[in-house]
Amino acid sequence: MITVCGEKVDIEEIGLGEYLDSNGYNRQTIAVECNEEMVSRNEYDNFIIHSGDVVEIVSFMGGGENMCKNPDLSDKFVLGGKEFDSRFILGSGKYSLDLIKAAVNNAGAQIITLAVRRTNTKDKENILDYIPEGVTLLPNTSGARNAEEAVRIARMARELGCGDFVKIEIMKDSKYLLPDNVETVRATEILAKEGFVVLPYMYPDLYTARDLVNAGAAAVMPLASPIGSNKGLATKDFIQILIDEIDLPVIVDAGIGRPSQACEAMEMGAAAVMSNTAIATARDIPAMASAFKYAIEAGRKAYLAGLGRVLERGASASDPLTGFIRD
Repeated sequence: MITVCGEKVDIEEIGLGEYLDSNGYNRQTIAVECNEEMVSRNEYDNFIIHSGDVVEIVSFMGGGENMCKNPDLSDKFVLGGKEFDSRFILGSGKYSLDLIKAAVNNAGAQIITLAVRRTNTKDKENILDYIPEGVTLLPNTSGARNAEEAVRIARMARELGCGDFVKIEIMKDSKYLLPDNVETVRATEILAKEGFVVLPYMYPDLYTARDLVNAGAAAVMPLASPIGSNKGLATKDFIQILIDEIDLPVIVDAGIGRPSQACEAMEMGAAAVMSNTAIATARDIPAMASAFKYAIEAGRKAYLAGLGRVLERGASASDPLTGFIRD
């Protein structure tokens, strides 16, 4: 008896390649783990599954254009040594697959997140078929409850062929979905040493952010408010501390519900914004994706231009207080 994707299968011994082919798996779109050890694709035909083995077979599931017509070539978004024109990272969860491509194109996004989940059938549509060519894939470790589980998922994602980028998400609590900062630091350190470009999702805490820098993170991704809430920049003051103090890109993630909130995050000096629910739950998904695109561009331009000063008290006339026309 072996276990495949959590289900008992009445087989005593079988070649992995034979099992995959007989069950209709596409070898190019899956990754295989046996007893928590990755099996490389070039080993499938020689690898034997024995009685008692636990096998996991995973694939990606849902979890563009330039930033502007005349982009400022001096203001590239650099992440993991790779340059991007767009500063909008798009989540792929909650969409119907036929709307993903439209969302990516209208958002101008060049990075899209993906979740890794078990695959038990060959008939399911593959999200990769709906993502435009040239978009960088950012697999996340959603579902991980500790560092060890996050590391396993990250390794599976790399085996699936998405490269070294990974977004670390570790959440023990299923009600509030707050990230576990301690476990996130642990996972970041392990994966950074393995050559991953690690983007950790975290609660905005300065000490944790410093630990993530030391652990080898390529950026930090503080939440703006609880994930999926669309409540906006509830942690604005703490995110500003990270922007001011951390020498890494700060990507505002989770809870951004309106284009105006994304714009505000960029005006603060955030390097990028990630959004999913605000677009996926909009009445017109392509239109909202476009609205976020332009809001993020506007916020970045405002930040680079330098925001005007704010008076704490009193007023300052826009026009000279002389030369009035009097009766």
